[in-house]
Amino acid sequence: MLFTEALTALRILPSGRYVDGTFGRGGHSGAILAALGSEGGLLAIDKDPVAVTFGKALFGGDSRFVIEQGSFAMLVRFVRQIGWYGKVNGILLDLGVSSPQLDNAERGFSFMNDGPLDMRMDNSSGMTAAQWLAKAEVGDIAQVIRDYGEERFSKRIARAVVHARQQAPITTTGQLAEIIAAAAPIREKGKHPATRSFQAIRIFINAELADLRECLRQTLGVLAPEGRLAVISFHSLEDRIVKRFVRDNVRGDAFPPGVPVTHDQMRPKLKSIGKAIRPSAGEVENNARARSAVLRVAERLA
Repeated sequence: MLFTEALTALRILPSGRYVDGTFGRGGHSGAILAALGSEGGLLAIDKDPVAVTFGKALFGGDSRFVIEQGSFAMLVRFVRQIGWYGKVNGILLDLGVSSPQLDNAERGFSFMNDGPLDMRMDNSSGMTAAQWLAKAEVGDIAQVIRDYGEERFSKRIARAVVHARQQAPITTTGQLAEIIAAAAPIREKGKHPATRSFQAIRIFINAELADLRECLRQTLGVLAPEGRLAVISFHSLEDRIVKRFVRDNVRGDAFPPGVPVTHDQMRPKLKSIGKAIRPSAGEVENNARARSAVLRVAERLA
C-alpha cells in the first residue's frame, strides 16, 4: 500500500543509510536494498520474532543489511549500535499489523478467521488480549475501545464482554467477534461490527500509539540533514499523531503570542514534503485494506 510513493519519498541514495522500522515480510526492505549501492546500508526493525527470522533468512547474506527484534521506539538504541546516529538518510514506518499477521488465524488479530485471542506482535512475551479481557474492568475496556477504536457503542460492548466472561472464558477471536456483534445495535454498511473493537484492543495490547510517539521523537536526532521521514498510517489516531509531530517541528519552538521572532529563530527542525498522499482508486480496488492508508513525508533541516 502506497509502496511506490513511499520509496519515491525516501529519495534513496546509493550510498545512503536507511531504516525500515516495520520490516514485516521485507517488501520495502527488498526495494531499498535493490536501490542501494555497495556502500549503502539498511537497518530493519520488527517486534515480531517470526518477521525477524524471515528477514535473516531472506537478506542475512547481504552485508548491507542488519535486522533487530524490538519496537521502533528503540530506534536510537539500534542506530547507535551500528554508529549511524545523526547519519540516517531515510526512515520508513508502515504502521499497523502486517498482512501475514492478519491472515494467520493463530496470531489472533482477525475476526475473519477463528483462532486464539492473542493479538501480540511479539508473541514471545507480554499479555495476550484474552488475558487482559479476562481481568479488565468494564470502564477500562470501554475506554480502550472508545479511545483507540473510536467506537460509539464502547460501553455496551464492554458490558457484554464482562457478562460473557462470567459465563465462560473468552479465548478465541470468534467468541469475541460474536459477543461484539450481538452487542452492537447498528451495523455499518460494509464493515463488521467488531472491526473497531479488534483494532482498539490490538493497539492497546501492543502500546502502538505510545511507541509511535516515542519513535517520532527519536527520529529528529537519528536523521541526517536532508534525511527523509516517510510514515504510512492506517488509523486516524496514528495519522493525527504523525500530522501533529510534523506540524510542530515545521513550526519550531513555541513562543508566547506577540513575541517578535523570525521563523529561523524558532529553530524549525523539519520541513513538510508535499501534502498527505492517499492510495489511488485502482489500488483500493485491488486491495481493500489500502482504503484508509495515508502517507506523510517530512525532511530534516540542517
